Amino acid sequence: MSSFVPPGWPPQVHPPGTDRFEETALAWLLDLVPSEYRRYGVLRRYPVALARMARHHVTASVEAAREGFRSARVELAGAVPPHGIEAVLDTYRREGARLVQLVHAVALVEQALRERHAQTPPTTS
Repeated sequence: MSSFVPPGWPPQVHPPGTDRFEETALAWLLDLVPSEYRRYGVLRRYPVALARMARHHVTASVEAAREGFRSARVELAGAVPPHGIEAVLDTYRREGARLVQLVHAVALVEQALRERHAQTPPTTS
C-alpha cells in the first residue's frame, strides 16, 4: 500500500492505495457539490463520475469568482463605499486562490480514482 500523496492532495482524503481512500474521497467530493447530488446513487456507485462532476462544479465556481471580481466595481458603485468594494475584491482574490487550489485537489483525487478503477478487474456473473 502506498501512502504517497502529491502536492495539493486534500488532507480530508486518505492516500490512494489505503483502505479508506475511496470512502474518504467520496465523502469529501460530496461535500463539494450541491447537497442534492447526494440523492443520486449512481454517484456513490461510480466515484469517478462524482469526481468529474465535482471538478466541473468547482471550475464553474472559479469562473464565477473571476466574473464577480471583474464586474464588482461597476455593479457595486453607489451601493457600497469604495473601501467596501476593496474588501469585496480582496474576498474574491482569496476565494479565487482557494478555489483554484480546490480544482487542482479534485483533479488529483479524480485521477487516483480513475487509476484505481482501471486496475480493478471487471466482475463476472
